[in-house]
Amino acid sequence: MAQQDDRSDDDFPEYDASLGERLADIDESEAEQRTNALRVGLDDYELDEEDVALLEAGQLGVDGVAYLPALPVLAIVGRPNVGKSALVNRIIGRREAVVQDVPGVTRDRVSYKAEWNDKRFTLVDTGGWEPDAKGINASVAAQAEVAIDLADAVLFVVDVTVGITATDEHVVKMLRGTDKPVIVVANKSDDERRDMEAFALWNLGLGEPHPVSALHGRGVADLLDLIIATLPDVSAVAKQEIGGPRRVAILGRPNVGKSSLLNKAAGEERVVVNELAGTTRDPVDEQIELGGKVWRFVDTAGIRKRVHLQQGADFYASLRTTAALEKAEVAVVVLDVTEPISVQDLRIIDLVLESGRALVLAYNKWDLLDDERRRYLEREIEQDLAHVTWAPRVNISARTGRHLEKLVPALETALESWDTRIPTGKVNAFIAELVQEHPHPVRGGKQPRILFGTQASSQPPTFVLFTTGFLDPQYRRFITRRLREVWGFDGTPIVVNMRVREKRKR
Repeated sequence: MAQQDDRSDDDFPEYDASLGERLADIDESEAEQRTNALRVGLDDYELDEEDVALLEAGQLGVDGVAYLPALPVLAIVGRPNVGKSALVNRIIGRREAVVQDVPGVTRDRVSYKAEWNDKRFTLVDTGGWEPDAKGINASVAAQAEVAIDLADAVLFVVDVTVGITATDEHVVKMLRGTDKPVIVVANKSDDERRDMEAFALWNLGLGEPHPVSALHGRGVADLLDLIIATLPDVSAVAKQEIGGPRRVAILGRPNVGKSSLLNKAAGEERVVVNELAGTTRDPVDEQIELGGKVWRFVDTAGIRKRVHLQQGADFYASLRTTAALEKAEVAVVVLDVTEPISVQDLRIIDLVLESGRALVLAYNKWDLLDDERRRYLEREIEQDLAHVTWAPRVNISARTGRHLEKLVPALETALESWDTRIPTGKVNAFIAELVQEHPHPVRGGKQPRILFGTQASSQPPTFVLFTTGFLDPQYRRFITRRLREVWGFDGTPIVVNMRVREKRKR
């Protein structure tokens, strides 16, 4: 986004409806002719290869929709601290699942894309399963059971250094009740002596145990060969991905109700909800049907202050929150209306703007708002969120589901704007009308001219202006404001970049 300065925008007029009307009256062929003339005029200026490529890209249409098969799903289950997350990292080939030598660090079902010998599949990591678990452990146990129901096959991980425990026996009973293929993994088998101990796991009655060391990678390749042979080519349980369902990241500081929002949208408990702040640590990737469409929701760990002070699991989780935002197309930033808008809230919104993702603001706990707090809230929104007035706003209660249906049209509006591409002819007609009405101020005896404009890309809409000099930041903001007035762009940031070019030397 263009860097703001301290100077006022008062020199430039506010909303002007007539500009949009004038542009609508311009014939497309006429706009194209004018654009071609301007494009020829650019040949008088020094252009590099990147400029030429950018100008050609501006003529391209929107990409087509890809239809992807539903990837087979492999769930990985086992009691706490048997090394499930370490095995996940070994299978996907990168450090992504939170690993810490403390039982119960992974609490929710978390999905990762994995590939072996050109076969792709989805790997679902779960919280450690405990029988008769109370409180949050009971929720974790339910997550593992649901993961098994939604999988095509199951990896059951046992710690070979400990052997079969009473908890393992409970897991086995649960697994015997499913008709899904089960692969028994004897983890922490670091040498041949441990391999011999793994044979005792035949007694579980779930078939041949497969000794591996997730820490050192020993036996993992053979295990992957078996996984590929066991999984179907197309999942029998996962919904089909059509171009990939639109990807939604749910962001917000800890305990604002992100997990409650995801659970209510799904119509079931997908994510552990607990009054303890920060109970979600991994981004939870779930396909959810909402408003007649399938969406891929990512509920992320609450972003905490001062990342450098974080310890262990929370540190890695906050890093992956940013990564989840990068994978998303639209971010729903959840704000707790019962508390003042904080610096943390504003930082999260800034993260979305920096990432260029579409934005929806969800004001949660609206059912708890009294008249006095509402007056203060509106004042806070006016003062602190003036830079994102273009973001759709929904007032909801994630706990009760109040007004949750309004989230879908807000998401659709934001994504439609994020995808929008303006034809180059219309862009240049817009610039010509704008400059004629309000030319750039003269600075230091010179007046920069805009030679040509094009929308270089969408997602987010990114415009490039070829100019004879630098445009003032407030003039670029003026252009951005006018773009919104004419084409809407509700819910998406707009990027306006410049390329200052000099005339060719004769």
